[in-house]
Amino acid sequence: MGRVGDLKVGSYAIIDDEPSQIVSIQKSKPGKHGSAKFRCSAISIFDGSKRSFVSPVDANLQIPIVEKNTGQVVSVNPSMVQLMDLESYEIFDVTRPDDEELSSKLEPGRDVEYWIIMGRYKIQRVKG
Repeated sequence: MGRVGDLKVGSYAIIDDEPSQIVSIQKSKPGKHGSAKFRCSAISIFDGSKRSFVSPVDANLQIPIVEKNTGQVVSVNPSMVQLMDLESYEIFDVTRPDDEELSSKLEPGRDVEYWIIMGRYKIQRVKG
């Protein structure tokens, strides 16, 4: 849990049960009958959809835990990439990234950085 007023552009938050990255923030001053308001726009980490919310500055908000790991590409097919974690040697499937530039670099034997957020996996970048 984190305070809404402590969020910054680039930080992560859970909005509508979806881990998202904050892209813009607006704060309004407290009025005669209420506390300061916080308006925020964010992009979902997994599907790229835009999300927004408004809340009091002193409200609490869930912050996702982002686990960053290194894996090696075992195989690639049109919709999935099979990765092997380089610490545990566990093999698992990850949805192929939508980013065409990143997706084109995925080939067996390449090392990648992947994130685990709320039990979901995402390939973030190709190393080397």
